[in-house]
Amino acid sequence: MDQQKSSRPRIVIVGGGFAGLQLAKKLKDAPVDVLMLDKHNYHTFQPLLYQVAMGAIPADSIAFPIRRIFTYQNNFSFNLAHVETINAEANTVSTSIGEINYDYLVIATGSNTNFFGNKDLESCVMPMKNVPEALNLRGFTLQHLEKAMVTTDKDEKDALMTFVVVGGGPTGVELAGALGEMRHLILEKDYHGLSKHDMKVYLIEGKDRLLAAMSDGASKKAKQFLAANDVMIYNSVHVESYDGLTLKIDDGMILKTRNVFWAAGVMGEVPAGITNATLVRGARIETDDISRIKGYQNIFAIGDVSAIISDEYPNGHPGVAPAAIQQGAWLAKNLVHIVNNQPTEPFKYHDKGTLATIGRNKAVADLGKLHFQGFFAWLLWGFVHILSLAGFSNKTSVILTWMINYFTKNSDNRLIIRSFNRDTRTVEPEK
Repeated sequence: MDQQKSSRPRIVIVGGGFAGLQLAKKLKDAPVDVLMLDKHNYHTFQPLLYQVAMGAIPADSIAFPIRRIFTYQNNFSFNLAHVETINAEANTVSTSIGEINYDYLVIATGSNTNFFGNKDLESCVMPMKNVPEALNLRGFTLQHLEKAMVTTDKDEKDALMTFVVVGGGPTGVELAGALGEMRHLILEKDYHGLSKHDMKVYLIEGKDRLLAAMSDGASKKAKQFLAANDVMIYNSVHVESYDGLTLKIDDGMILKTRNVFWAAGVMGEVPAGITNATLVRGARIETDDISRIKGYQNIFAIGDVSAIISDEYPNGHPGVAPAAIQQGAWLAKNLVHIVNNQPTEPFKYHDKGTLATIGRNKAVADLGKLHFQGFFAWLLWGFVHILSLAGFSNKTSVILTWMINYFTKNSDNRLIIRSFNRDTRTVEPEK
């Protein structure tokens, strides 16, 4: 690949998530050239993926072109590329578009679904870490409701109408809440002949409570909200196996289901070639307090793929958007210091709190010493997410869609654009 020569240091950022974007933005006026590499040409607002999966909002309302974000940043460029390996000794990155040189490399590749080494689960359950996977999950869910409408096999109908969410963190809780709402508000209106009593929603969590990273009050209220929508919750249990129909739990419970949605854990997406790095819990790359990967001088990691280990954060900072954004901004400042031969400053995380929604008018919030739940928490959740979306068009689209959904208690986005085949893990356009 031809590369433009420059006397300024080149910073290559691998990944266009929250951390990578913030780093690039904060380097706007720095005496450096910034090149971002990503396998997608858009940034995904992952906190709302579950709403795409449930047909609440259109997929393109949470994705925004990376190039559009940096239209007026002259020291920024972007290439659509798959990173194959990092050649640390040569200061190059091997990609699908050729070799790319760097002076400083920042890995901001985020995380992917963690199946904990269980290949059978990986081939049968439905993950949800990106837009294509959310669309697969949406199509998969709607296909099964359509099949349930016409099947004459009662056992098969029961399996098609049984939904199991594995993982009781924010993603799992929000997904289970959305399924519970679909059961109560939408199923009988849109699928005449199906009853809400036919549809069962389960939430499986290995820890002894939901939303383990939040306060006890938030955890208890989330469980109460879900139970009000008839979501059946099982704590302190783990999935043993799943073959596409039979789900076995380690407490002896067996469920017959065609729908298992996996939100049970994530792991860092570490590029090949980082051989000297230490991987800690969740396959995250251990870094020093300025996000430099231990064992390297000019390679850094930020966001979900990284972990700054300390007494306060023995497993690294939480894998949430605010932490990634703060790391990106802080590293930008330190990279400028390094380029100018100035002292660096250790990263300090400011925890702004945690929010999670469980459905219509229901959310929980932990903001410092403030803990509250219900309608106000739900309004705050919506406000924060709208502000965080990239692009005016996306903000407007989501606001209008949410308003329509709220007053109609329905959605116009439950479309099977492409059929998903779980056995082959492939999609086909509708004919």
